[in-house]
Amino acid sequence: MTESENILNTKTFPDFNFAEGELLLINKPYKWTSFDVVGKIRNSLKPLKLKVGHAGTLDPLATGLLILCTGKLTKQIDTFQAEEKEYTGTMILGASTPSFDMETVVDQEYPLDGITEESIYAATAPFTGDIQQYPPAHSAVKVNGERLYVKARRGEETELRLRFVSVPTFEITRIALPEIDFRIVCSKGTYIRSLISDFGKHLNNGAYLSKLTRTRSGNFLLENAFEVTDLVSYLRNKRESSNPAGPQS
Repeated sequence: MTESENILNTKTFPDFNFAEGELLLINKPYKWTSFDVVGKIRNSLKPLKLKVGHAGTLDPLATGLLILCTGKLTKQIDTFQAEEKEYTGTMILGASTPSFDMETVVDQEYPLDGITEESIYAATAPFTGDIQQYPPAHSAVKVNGERLYVKARRGEETELRLRFVSVPTFEITRIALPEIDFRIVCSKGTYIRSLISDFGKHLNNGAYLSKLTRTRSGNFLLENAFEVTDLVSYLRNKRESSNPAGPQS
C-alpha cells in the first residue's frame, strides 16, 4: 500500500492538499446519486475551483464506498475505477421489477414452492467466473448519447448489448425466504441488479435487489470511509477558521 493510501485509509482528517490531489473514501448515503456526493464535496471546497470526480458510479438505492478524486489526482480516476469491487446485499426471491431493484414496483410474482436451500446455493455456479450479462434497461448506460433509464421512463424499448464481466465470488450468506443475503466480488462494469435478476430466472422464478452496499474497491475499504456530513462539516469549519473575519467586500 502506498503512503497516500495508508494516510487516507483512516478516519482521521489529515492536512488535505486538494489542489495537488486527494483521494477521498466516502460512504454514499441511501438515495443519493454519486454526483450528489461529488457536488456536496465540491461546494464544500469553495472558493477553491477544483476538479472533483468519482471512480465508479453507485446506483441511488445503493450505499457504501465511493472513491472521490480531487485536483491533479482526477487524472487517475480510470485506474481506480478499474479495480475489483466487493458488495454485500439482499435480494427478494419470488417477484420481479422492471428495474431489477426497488426503484420500480413489482410487476410479476412467482410461487416459492419447490425452492430449496440446496437449489439456491447451486444456482450461484452459473454466475461465477467469466460471464456475460445485459445491463438493466433502467441504468446509466448510454445508447446513441442518451441514458437507458431516460428511454425506459418514456416506455421506449432499446436493444441491449451483452457485456463480458468477471465474478470471482458469489456467496449466499443468509436464506430467510423470500429474502436472500449475498456477497459478491466482481470486475468493473458488473451490474449486480442484472446478476440478481438472472439468478431468479435460473431458478425458474423471479428476483430483484432490495439492498446493496459496496464494501471494497481495490484495496480501499468501506470501514475506512468518511461520512459525507462529517467531512463536509470538517471542510466548512476549516475554511471558516482560516478566514475568521468572513468574506471581504
